[in-house]
Amino acid sequence: MSIVYWPYQTLPAYAVAPNPSAFSRGGGRSLGGIERKVRTDRGFWNIQLTNIPVASKEQRRTWSAIRTALGGAAGLIAIPVWSYGSAPYVSGEREPIIVTPHDDDTLLDDGTGYEQGAISITMAEAVAIGATVVKLRIVNAMPDLVGIRFSYNHALYETGPASDVTGDVWTVPIVPQIRAAIPLGAELECDMPTCLVHLADDKAMDIDFDVSEFAQGSVSFVEAVDYWSDLAVAP
Repeated sequence: MSIVYWPYQTLPAYAVAPNPSAFSRGGGRSLGGIERKVRTDRGFWNIQLTNIPVASKEQRRTWSAIRTALGGAAGLIAIPVWSYGSAPYVSGEREPIIVTPHDDDTLLDDGTGYEQGAISITMAEAVAIGATVVKLRIVNAMPDLVGIRFSYNHALYETGPASDVTGDVWTVPIVPQIRAAIPLGAELECDMPTCLVHLADDKAMDIDFDVSEFAQGSVSFVEAVDYWSDLAVAP
């Protein structure tokens, strides 16, 4: 199945709400009547993009095209899950994407340069599917990798409290568990992390295209855990 990519420059959501939903089960009630919850998995993402402007003709046609391409909740789409307020920018403030030319100072055929994130973090140790702890190496970032988000091949992760910091290498737990193996030295996406998702339901992109120049839409998504499961067992 092909993957659709959310055009965040044409349809820029003004708020994003990425929240992990943990799989848990009841462990039986105590003598005091309180049920103990037992974690059985690292869960999956529920994500909402809200306050998306759909006022211009281009925006409305783009919205409709995405809806048609997805064909309901079965479709796959990679959506941006930015976190400017917690991203580990060196300056501590949001920094723009860096645009660079070729080594000979020439640009691409369309007159643009290569885009490079302001943040650079790599894997300090390869990790396999199912891992819940990773080692991250700071190349160009604020020296604090607690509570940040990053993605690799559209698999989105969030870090917890560090268990070890040795030089520029941070050992941190993550949510959810690793979806697909990540090799040593892999460059992680921290400026504009993405997540592979399905629409939360078949009608998640229903919208009323009113005549207002301030018309807005919102969409709910759920992580495409089935995609990663299928990938893991593929021959």
